[in-house]
Amino acid sequence: MGKKAAEIIGVGAKELIAELNKALCDEWLAYYQYWAGAKVIRGKMSPAIKAELEEHANDELKHANMLSERIITLGGTPVVKFEELLKLSSCGYDAPENPDSLALLEQNIKGERCAIDVYKKIVDMVRGKDDITYKMAVSILEDEIEHEEDLQSMQEDLSK
Repeated sequence: MGKKAAEIIGVGAKELIAELNKALCDEWLAYYQYWAGAKVIRGKMSPAIKAELEEHANDELKHANMLSERIITLGGTPVVKFEELLKLSSCGYDAPENPDSLALLEQNIKGERCAIDVYKKIVDMVRGKDDITYKMAVSILEDEIEHEEDLQSMQEDLSK
């Protein structure tokens, strides 16, 4: 990070990088959870839900790329060890062991709610201090809110 950028960031870079790395771990685990769920899904509405899970997996991968780039720009190193993913994650990983459509929706809604909390924390942390990270976190937060809404809508349709 350049000297002037470091001056205007207004928040501890090490603390911010640590939070972004936690979010990065969450994104990788969410990506895999969505990807695996899309592969094993069975039951009512499974083709539509599978398509939604695949779309969300792609979004989570996009978020991981955004976070990695920002961590590097801030002078940090993105998490590179697989064993660190679960250790540092705020949201964890729910293996899609039950392939039932409703069970997978419930699992992923839980994950999205956790992600919303994670990005709200980052947004609050950098608001008025680091506009670049703020814009990125708000963008990801918007996606996570949309994901929760999409999944919840499908859950309601499935429960009818």
